[in-house]
Amino acid sequence: MSSFADQTFTPPELIRNFCIIAHIDHGKSTLADRMLQLTGVVEERAMRAQYLDRMDIERERGITIKAQNVRLPWKVGDREHVLHLIDTPGHVDFTYEVSRALEACEGAILLVDAAQGIEAQTLANLYLAMENDLTIIPVLNKIDLPAADPDRYAAEIAHIVGCDPEDVLRVSAKTGVGVRELIDEVVRQVPAPVGDADAPARAMIFDSVYDTYRGVITYIRVVDGRITPRERIRMMSTGAVHELLEVGIVSPEPKPSVGLGVGEVGYLITGVKDVRQSKVGDTVTSQRKGATEALTGYREPRPMVYSGLYPVDGSEYPLLRDALDKLQLNDAALTYEPETSAALGFGFRCGFLGLLHLEITRDRLEREAGLDLISTAPNVVYRVKLDSPTKLGETEMTVTNPSDWPTGKIAEVFEPVVKVSILAPSEYIGAIMELCQSRRGVLGGMDYLSESRVELRYTMPLAEIIFDFFDALKSRTRGYASLDYEEAGEQSADLVKVDILLQGEPVDAFSAIRHKDSAYAYGTSMASKLRELIPRQQFEVPIQAAIGARIIARENIRAMRKDVLAKCYGGDITRKRKLLEKQKEGKKRMKTIGRVEVPQEAFVAALSTDSDGDGKSKK
Repeated sequence: MSSFADQTFTPPELIRNFCIIAHIDHGKSTLADRMLQLTGVVEERAMRAQYLDRMDIERERGITIKAQNVRLPWKVGDREHVLHLIDTPGHVDFTYEVSRALEACEGAILLVDAAQGIEAQTLANLYLAMENDLTIIPVLNKIDLPAADPDRYAAEIAHIVGCDPEDVLRVSAKTGVGVRELIDEVVRQVPAPVGDADAPARAMIFDSVYDTYRGVITYIRVVDGRITPRERIRMMSTGAVHELLEVGIVSPEPKPSVGLGVGEVGYLITGVKDVRQSKVGDTVTSQRKGATEALTGYREPRPMVYSGLYPVDGSEYPLLRDALDKLQLNDAALTYEPETSAALGFGFRCGFLGLLHLEITRDRLEREAGLDLISTAPNVVYRVKLDSPTKLGETEMTVTNPSDWPTGKIAEVFEPVVKVSILAPSEYIGAIMELCQSRRGVLGGMDYLSESRVELRYTMPLAEIIFDFFDALKSRTRGYASLDYEEAGEQSADLVKVDILLQGEPVDAFSAIRHKDSAYAYGTSMASKLRELIPRQQFEVPIQAAIGARIIARENIRAMRKDVLAKCYGGDITRKRKLLEKQKEGKKRMKTIGRVEVPQEAFVAALSTDSDGDGKSKK
């Protein structure tokens, strides 16, 4: 098959572009592995599990983070077809990767575990595919498992997709049963790409990665015309012009080719070192006689969760900045800006798509750059309307960090809300409703997918989800519930800033924005947590939680006391009293001038929200 890359342009009617939509752990990467083996693009000796997952983190956790594409040859009868498979992530935090992959395809394989049934995040991605008018091929995987119940879940999928239960294909990606038939069905059902080969070249960028040696590698899907090496191309949104050094296909390693025609998926290299010059969703055209109308792109990913990242060793700040610069080249959704904290020193305020995205990013920074990092508690973006304008004349502020919370009178605060969809067995409805109502959720509707499975739809504040909502949901439903959410605007809310004071001075790293009803609980838990973590001083240290000037909780760290009476053997009581009074005076003076040094370990322990558990359990 090595001569495949050297061939001329493939006729569009022989091309099939498709992706796989599936939840984490439903066998998506395993199915891709079997397809690579059956089509012969990977030799048996080079084969390894999760072949398309290139990152160590992906392989360790068994999840897909970055979409990957691969070109597969496949013969049906005597006709040689070309299949482009785009392997997509399954987690809600990486929906933007999925939406980009869907733009480049005409069909999607809906892959569902025959032992678990469809999950909320798969359902969300399925609706995305339906909005894009993709041909859906429903497939039940893992039919070889003893716990598999294909008949029951085939009926469930048929009900959602709107087909007959007999139309749902049954495969085992692990053993290879039914995979050949599935590839034949892809060729039969997925429509060939449509485009004008003689029109000016137009190709859509659906992904870009940074290579240390070759610069930015841009992945494209050609819609009209042809893209060939050595011609000059123009990016339609930025107007930047580059010379094409190399054009090729991925099969599954990059191979240079004579060019890409209508419907083909491949890569191009221009030698550019800045990934921002090949924006995802942009249209590539020829510089000479290029297209005038760009393809419809898709929206930029918007950060949903903000968190501060600080190096444990302050001298590593420049290293963190370089590491974030490099990581942003491969992750278009990561945003960051410098910030300083009185307690933690210099760091960056980073925007993420969700908690798993935060955790993966932090993990990659620590591994790839060898850094030791502290991340502050995650929080969302608030819009604050003020009663009176600030010195700069502002009447409205955007707050991503509790330390930016205005001190003046506040007229109204708006917080982001999300539409939450929860799929679970029907016996857990009561427990789920109780949990959602305790997190200020409003029930939007409820649908039974089958007699035993139900979908609940809630509107909830994003701030209530990003802490430990997922863990609480899993523990109340014994791990059976699955969750998906999407942004749904904002709502007015009664929010306050809770400050933690040590020795009467606020420590900015521990401040948080909370709803009025849960502010007291946060204040008491943080104060008692810090009492355990901060070492005792020579003087008594009060830890207080305050809303404005009002103290809502208090804990004391008792002073370490030297026994000044140890040297007195008997003697007059007045002598002992004199020594004790002298000690008391010293403690008092110490308290006025003494400063409490909070050790780094205390920050790490107090700020480590249970997100570590959260991200891992999200698998």
